[in-house]
Amino acid sequence: MTPLRFVFASMLLASFWAARSPAEVTLDSLLAEMTDYDAVARWPRPEFTCKQASSYDRRTVAPDKPGWFANSDANQFIRVETNGGRTEKVMLDAEGPGCIVRFWLTTDANRKGAIRFYLDGATEPALTFPAYDLLSGDLGIGPPLAQPHPGYRLDGRGGSNFYLPVPYAKRAKITWEEAGEGPRYYQINYRAYAPGTVVRTFTLAALESARPAVEKANRVCASPPDAPPGALAAKEAEVAAGGELSLELPPGPAAVRRLELRVPAGRLESSERVLRSLVLRADFDGEPAVWCPVSDFFGSGAGLNPVQSWYRTVETNGVLVCRWTMPYRKTARIALANLAEKPVAVSLRATAGPWSWDDHSMHFHAAWHYETDLKTPPHRDWNFVKIEGRGVYVGDTLALFNPVATWYGEGDEKIWVDGESFPSHIGTGTEDYYGYSFAPKPAHNTPFCGQPRIDHGMTRGHNTSIRSRNLDGIPFRRSLQFDIELISWKPTTLTYAATTCWYAYPGGSSNVRPQPREAALPVPTRAKAVAASSPPRRPGAIECETMNLTAKSGDFFAGEQDMDPFGGKRWSGGRQLLGKTATVGDSVEVEWPAPDAAPRKLTLFATRAPDYALLRFRVNGKEVPEVFDGYAARVEPAPAFALGVFEPRDGKFRLRVEVAGANPASTGAKHFFGLDCVMMEKP
Repeated sequence: MTPLRFVFASMLLASFWAARSPAEVTLDSLLAEMTDYDAVARWPRPEFTCKQASSYDRRTVAPDKPGWFANSDANQFIRVETNGGRTEKVMLDAEGPGCIVRFWLTTDANRKGAIRFYLDGATEPALTFPAYDLLSGDLGIGPPLAQPHPGYRLDGRGGSNFYLPVPYAKRAKITWEEAGEGPRYYQINYRAYAPGTVVRTFTLAALESARPAVEKANRVCASPPDAPPGALAAKEAEVAAGGELSLELPPGPAAVRRLELRVPAGRLESSERVLRSLVLRADFDGEPAVWCPVSDFFGSGAGLNPVQSWYRTVETNGVLVCRWTMPYRKTARIALANLAEKPVAVSLRATAGPWSWDDHSMHFHAAWHYETDLKTPPHRDWNFVKIEGRGVYVGDTLALFNPVATWYGEGDEKIWVDGESFPSHIGTGTEDYYGYSFAPKPAHNTPFCGQPRIDHGMTRGHNTSIRSRNLDGIPFRRSLQFDIELISWKPTTLTYAATTCWYAYPGGSSNVRPQPREAALPVPTRAKAVAASSPPRRPGAIECETMNLTAKSGDFFAGEQDMDPFGGKRWSGGRQLLGKTATVGDSVEVEWPAPDAAPRKLTLFATRAPDYALLRFRVNGKEVPEVFDGYAARVEPAPAFALGVFEPRDGKFRLRVEVAGANPASTGAKHFFGLDCVMMEKP
């Protein structure tokens, strides 16, 4: 027996048993399914449909009716009822057998109240969260099964993703007891199993019994296994302009379980063009299945941006890894096509392991839909993909370019399954679909969702968001259509690129065709967008947002903020350095070069706002006596603040900014600040 045949034969039995469905759906079986790369590549056993309950604006009833783009997506509930003398608002009421597989919601500074899960008609809740916050309470699940949004600790305007599966045999009802004011946004994804499916209902006792499986799932999801056994096919070459590099994989039945691409890691803008013009193609059993620029396929969007998720990893050194399982019955071919005008050196490696092909096996698909000049307003539905056939939708990447410093993503996802008259998945905002909240947040990654790239605090430039679906994959038997609304805070003209991933039985199709002309286009640059719309700079100013950040403490976030929403012409260059922390005493340090060794009188121009802090400054280690009060009733430029006269140290000036407290009138987070620029004069 050859080594390759031995490897396949020795693993075939394990693959066969892994494909069997559990006799009973339990918390343990669901956690095992969540961490099994092969599970999504087979038609689900037992069968289910995936649905969503959310706080979408109830005026949204039909495309031809007023309110189709209504955007009051908070505080919308099914009904109000009385339980145990309490007034509770019903968020979900679903007949079983089923399972709650994803619960996303926001929190705000006011977190008073309670969320309760009632299962199988019980009058007492199986789970209670003593706040509008799924990270509260005594479950002790921990990330990533209980995952905070960015901003959760920073400003109180974050929230949580709750991925712990909650199975139920007969019925699930989730309620919210209000004890304060504030916007309440939520999305709940749940499975509805076929009648007769045996499901063991969640209990706290079952959770305690499953603790080892919960802890294992958290470990595995946070550090995905990345060395599957199998046969390696690899090539390394320089692909000429207009050329192609291809891999013929071992004959099947088999499955690609790891795909690795290595590309040159250069400047960001040069890598953007190279990776958008380098297209991954894959055919399985003679059917075209994948056509996608490599940076979009691996979840990076434009350029090399760090990605660390369950299915994909991107490193800024040019290593890109995909862990989607890609089965084939007989043949598989993977190729790279270079649509650029210059050659590119690449290394392509695919690991193919055994697969037991049966009537539940499906092929992996990925498609790329790109469109420019998307003006909004007017509001519109933009199509990610429409799929015909039978399969399971498992994730997407949205890589976009926004030339305006304003939030683009008020629009909701709308997903129709099998010709529904109304989408069974309708959301509450683009960022909510991708697992964060309250408009833009800093770049971040989690196993199931993230935002690998955001050029600017108010989204001017490139933005990339990703989501993959493990237990919340969406089976479809005839068709699936995914649209997203284009609704922005201010008029803009967007460029959207949506990469969609799904599994399908042979013979399926989609409305997305290869777009080689679009993939070869120059990638828009943020620098040009900023230059075209930024106000002039103050003559002689040293812009704080361009200073070198040399140190920070605690959970401090410091980054550039566009001030266009607040009347940008009042700030030098229309931008500032924004600082965010939740803790008094946290600090950041920035530096800039001195023109010579002579002392300079330094004057700081900063910003005042309702949630800005008291600040204490040091320049080159010397404390500035006066404390700066950043509070004002509205966002506005502060009067000039004299730092003093200082001599350079090592040819530089170093400014340390420490949060010293808050004005009694401050509201919200209270510990933010904004620095516009520094003026240097001879004393």
